[in-house]
Amino acid sequence: QAQFVESGGGLVQPGGSLRLSCAASGFTLDIYEIGWFRQAPGNQRDLVASISKSGVTNYADFVKGRFAISRDAAANTWYLQMNNLQPEDTAKYYCNIAYSPIPWGPGTQVTVSA
Repeated sequence: QAQFVESGGGLVQPGGSLRLSCAASGFTLDIYEIGWFRQAPGNQRDLVASISKSGVTNYADFVKGRFAISRDAAANTWYLQMNNLQPEDTAKYYCNIAYSPIPWGPGTQVTVSA
């Protein structure tokens, strides 16, 4: 069964950095465009960044220049490097197939607070 498991979240001060990891199992990594999403309480889940099977990356305007998505095909793992975090980045972060999501994993909580 295909699934994703996210990790690496935590509490960080404004201006700080975190690196999230997404481990995939049950399917072949490089045939899909994979995205990182986030959802804050009361809000919809938004696509934050994605990386295509050819390595092309795309970012939501609100994270451009601060976040970077990458992948390790050998490890079947994706990453989201988040720099200059701000309180508005506080959310639970998820990874999934970018435009045809499968059942969601547990996510990882990111809290940005002084």
